[in-house]
Amino acid sequence: MSIFGSIKFVDLKQHNMQNITYNLSDIKERLHNSKAVTVLTGAGISAESGVPTFRGNNGLWKNFRPEDLATPEAFKSNPKLVWEWYDWRRRTLSTIKPNPAHIAIAEIEKRVKEFTLITQNVDGLHQLAGSKNVIELHGNIWRVKCLSCGRVSENREAPIRILPYCSCGGLLRPAVVWFGEMLEDNNLMKAVAAIDKCEFMFVVGTSGVVQPAASLALRAKDEGAFVVEVNIERTPLSASVDETCLGKAGDILPQLL
Repeated sequence: MSIFGSIKFVDLKQHNMQNITYNLSDIKERLHNSKAVTVLTGAGISAESGVPTFRGNNGLWKNFRPEDLATPEAFKSNPKLVWEWYDWRRRTLSTIKPNPAHIAIAEIEKRVKEFTLITQNVDGLHQLAGSKNVIELHGNIWRVKCLSCGRVSENREAPIRILPYCSCGGLLRPAVVWFGEMLEDNNLMKAVAAIDKCEFMFVVGTSGVVQPAASLALRAKDEGAFVVEVNIERTPLSASVDETCLGKAGDILPQLL
C-alpha cells in the first residue's frame, strides 16, 4: 500500500459502518504487553484543548475557507492575507495548553521500549506535554522557512510581524505543509518504518479522510498491528481497525495507564 504523495482529501465512505463496542480491559492488556507502539493523532485531540479545527463551525475565519488559504498559490497571490490567518492561529494557540490525552500519550512513551508519535497537527502541544519522539507530518506553526535561503527556524512571536522577513532579506512563510505540497520524504520514511514495526497502534482524533495520513492505520493493520481508534464519532476507518473507542481521548487514554 503506497502512502506517498501530497496532502489531499479522500472519500472512504465505501467502508461499511458497524455497531461499535470495545473492551477497555483487553485494549489495556494488549498495550501493556506491546514492546513497539505507534500513535497517530489528528485535529480531534487538539480540539479537546480548544484548538479550532479546519472544518466545522469553530474552524471558520472571516469569510475564507482554510483549505483556500493553506496553499502555495494563496501565499503567492496574497502573502499578507495568509500571514494574517496564521497570526490569528498563533495568537489563539499561544494561550492553549495540552489536555489529558496529550499527557497520557507522553506517559505511554515513557513506559514503552519503542515508541513513535506521528501527528498531523502543527500546534506543538504534544511536545509541550512531554512527548519526545514526534514526527510532525505537516510541520509546525511555530517554525518559519525562508523562501530565499531555505533556512528553517523557530519563531514564537504572537502577534508576528506581517510580513516577516529573514535576515537574508527573503520573505518568510510558515514551515508547514500546505495542500498540494509533498510531505517531507524523511518524515514519511520514518513514519512508515514506525508503522511497519509496531505491534500496537492508536489512531486518535483523526478524520481518516486526509491522505497520506489516512493510509497509515490501514498499513499498520495490514502489517499485523493491533489498531485502536479513539474518536468522538465513527470515521471511515472504524470498519477496518480492531477496536474503536467512542468518546473524548482525554477521558479514554488516561484509563489505559
